[in-house]
Amino acid sequence: MYRWCTDEVEPSERFDYWREVRSKGLFGVTAELGRERRADFSGEFSLRQLGGAGLVELKASSYTVERSTSDIAYAPGDAICVYQQLGSGGWFGGMRGSDFAIANGSFATSHTDLPYRTAPLGAGGFHLRILKIPVSSISAQDKRMRELSPRTFGDPTLAPLLGACFGDLNEAADDVALDAPSLVQALAHLALIERGIVRPGSRSGQAALRTARHSQARRLIARHLQNPVLAPTMVADELGISVRHLHMLFETAAKSFSQTVTDERLKQSRRLMREAPERLIADIAASCGFESLATYYRVFNAAYGMAPGDFRSDFRAQGPEGR
Repeated sequence: MYRWCTDEVEPSERFDYWREVRSKGLFGVTAELGRERRADFSGEFSLRQLGGAGLVELKASSYTVERSTSDIAYAPGDAICVYQQLGSGGWFGGMRGSDFAIANGSFATSHTDLPYRTAPLGAGGFHLRILKIPVSSISAQDKRMRELSPRTFGDPTLAPLLGACFGDLNEAADDVALDAPSLVQALAHLALIERGIVRPGSRSGQAALRTARHSQARRLIARHLQNPVLAPTMVADELGISVRHLHMLFETAAKSFSQTVTDERLKQSRRLMREAPERLIADIAASCGFESLATYYRVFNAAYGMAPGDFRSDFRAQGPEGR
């Protein structure tokens, strides 16, 4: 992962550096801000390459961004962009009549090589994730992908699936069990389904929906870990699918439903032991949904080759520098 922050630059030079080196040089856009407001500017971003796509998370003071025709000629991208708004909201526009507001938690899609302007609506500035997926890497090829002017993601049935995939992709760098290439393809095809370019019943459409529903199921499991009787019926009901359909989602994944539940509980218990080193192990086991302390010790030892107490001792022995 590549991270950068304006704290690395002298205050008087921060916006100019952000505009010329980061905005123009890295993202191919033009940044605009009144000279009287530049002294207070701050910004940071991270960039990760995941599954053949680039995932950017950006936070910055309020300013205006333009992707002009000259910017496009200077730095063509030929990629599909999926934007997730994380801040207070933003204005987004491009061609005449296509302006829209995007609320916190909402999504928008576009092709990189069409002009647009964007600015945050609130005083808090920008906070968003941007996934850039090269058109050449998308399995469903269609020339209409290059005609996607900026538009908010409006399908209420697909938006939760998009959010689940985005959430998993954001965690994929730290979790080898997550299949980043499949998540990227799913996000691309969900965007194309919403734009009417890919049919939901096509092979690529069905694959995207399966991947997204699996992500949804995983995230529902994580939400209900504390419940010791967490069962497929509960998750299937929340997803609005049959239990048989739910198990089919996990058949093509690396782990079954029950294995996923156990794995998520173990990971949560490890996080809690790191974050709350004085908390009783029995309390941690119960809070993660293990039916008994004996079961927790047996499952933990089988997964990691050591007892929970030994894991905690090793973590403490590492100290801050070894973590």
